Amino acid sequence: MISVIVPVRDGMPLLEEQLRALAAQHCEEPWEVVVSDNGSTDGSLEFARDWATTHPNVLVVDASGLTGASAARNAGVAVASGEFLAFCDADDVVLAGWLSACVAALHDADLAAGQFDFWSLNEIPPAPPVRAATRQLGFLPAGLGANLAVRRGPFEEVGGFDEQFVPGEDIDLCWRLQLRGFRFAEAPGAVVAKRARSDFRSVFEQAYSYGQCGPLLHKRYRKAGAGRDLWGATKAWLWLLVSLPRVAQPTRRIEWARGAGTRLGRIEASIRLGVFFP
Repeated sequence: MISVIVPVRDGMPLLEEQLRALAAQHCEEPWEVVVSDNGSTDGSLEFARDWATTHPNVLVVDASGLTGASAARNAGVAVASGEFLAFCDADDVVLAGWLSACVAALHDADLAAGQFDFWSLNEIPPAPPVRAATRQLGFLPAGLGANLAVRRGPFEEVGGFDEQFVPGEDIDLCWRLQLRGFRFAEAPGAVVAKRARSDFRSVFEQAYSYGQCGPLLHKRYRKAGAGRDLWGATKAWLWLLVSLPRVAQPTRRIEWARGAGTRLGRIEASIRLGVFFP
C-alpha cells in the first residue's frame, strides 16, 4: 500500500481541489490519503472529515497541537498504513499518473523526487515540467516535500522529518537518507502542478523563510561536502541593487521580492547561526 500524506493549515478552498485530484488517481497498488490538519481555523479540518465520510480511503488526523508542516507530516505517517509514503501539499494539484509514478519509482529506489508544473495554476506560458531533484549547495540531490515519495522503512530508520528544521526539512531528509546509504531516484511521471504566490508581501515572506534554511543546511552538512556559491551570491546581491530603481514595475516586483527575501533570510540565519552563507 502507498499512503499519501497531505499536511494542511487553513487550506480552503484549495484543499478541495487537491483532494479531487487525488480521488481521480488510478493506481494498481492499494492506496490511501491521510490529511493531517495542523491547526486550521478556516474549516479545513471539518471539510476533510466530511470528505472522508464519502471516501473510505481517506483518513484525517488532528495535528493541531503540533508546530509546522514537518510535525504534521510525521503525524500523518504515524497513522498511515502504507509501506510506501508519498507527500504533497494541500494548495497544489497532483496531475494524472502521479501516484502510479511514485509507486514505480519506489520499486527501484528508497526515495524519489517528482517534477513540477509551474504554469497550469499560474498565469505564465506553458512549459515542460521542471525537475525537483536538484543538487542543493553543490552537494547531494534532493526533492521537495510537495512532491516526494519514500519507503517507510528508511523513513523511520532516520527518524522521519526533523521537526526543528523548517523550512528545508525535505532537503535535510533526502540528505540524511542518502548519507545512510539509501537509494535516491527521480520519478519523471510524478508531476505536481505548483501554485505560486502572486503578491509582493507573500512572495517576500515565503522567500525569506526559504532563505533561512540555506545557512542551517550548510552548517549541518558542510563537513560532508555542502558548500557555498559565493560568486552566485555576489551576482544575486548586485542584481538586487541594480534592479531596485525598477521595482515599481509589475514585471519586476515579484522577481525582486523573491530574490530580496531569499538573500535577507540567509543573512538573518547566518547571523543567528554564526556561519557565513550570503
